[in-house]
Amino acid sequence: MDIQEQLKGTGVAVITPFTANNQIDFDALGKVLDSMLTNKVEYVVMLGTTGETPVLSNEEKIAILEFTYKKIDGKIPVVVGIGGNDTADLIQDLGSFPLTKAAAILSASPYYNKPSQEGIFQHYKMVAAASPLPIILYNVPGRTGRNLSAATTLRIANEIPNIIGIKEASGDMGQCMQILKDRPANFLVLSGDDALALPQMACGMEGVISVAANAFPLEFGNMVRACLNNDYTSARAINNSLMEAYDLMFVENNPAGVKAFMALQGLIGNYLRMPNVPLSEGVYNQIKHWISQKD
Repeated sequence: MDIQEQLKGTGVAVITPFTANNQIDFDALGKVLDSMLTNKVEYVVMLGTTGETPVLSNEEKIAILEFTYKKIDGKIPVVVGIGGNDTADLIQDLGSFPLTKAAAILSASPYYNKPSQEGIFQHYKMVAAASPLPIILYNVPGRTGRNLSAATTLRIANEIPNIIGIKEASGDMGQCMQILKDRPANFLVLSGDDALALPQMACGMEGVISVAANAFPLEFGNMVRACLNNDYTSARAINNSLMEAYDLMFVENNPAGVKAFMALQGLIGNYLRMPNVPLSEGVYNQIKHWISQKD
């Protein structure tokens, strides 16, 4: 099975649990990864933004990867988030992180320094040349401050062979449909918006890299699988049942929202690293009420 086939369905952008004294909680991370395996998600994405990577040291990132490889033990693919706004530094990370047991790299478009579309193209061209693994683009302009346009995405897809797909989180349905219409064969297009995943898959996306699936791996995975099987009646029913949860997850901060859900499920402690803080009491109580109604 080629890598594009392996990465269809539900990938989970896994959170990083912390202890009360601000250390990585590896016991809780083990529970989270066990939940992913038990509930049959297609793959995990480690060290994404949802994993609070801006506040992890390189030593911590490497420790998370080594722990993940051991826990997952080859049962499902592991995708590793390695992005940044310093191209040379990113290339150095590609050479120093343990990647022999990973399936692919998810690399966010450069943030904050707002490169031109040509700058973004050249950045990815250099990164792809240095990468030992296939790369998935990640377009998330709400965080990076610069949209990766459909034209640039398609140029990359056609000109850089080991860039195999994109996680599209622009929220722009027109842009998504343009990419889907004109992409080359085997270029994977994945949703990066849980709340838009169903309509985006109806337009032709092959899956989702999800935040919500940290808390609802089985339900969300079933929704995605139903979409892949063109069973939109079942997919709509599941999606409708989760819509309020999506809103509560993202109303203040990601991953504060999904961590609140997971803390209430008993998977993790409700701890984040500064400058992120736990949800306000009002939203936390709304989540508690939603979970009690769902049960």
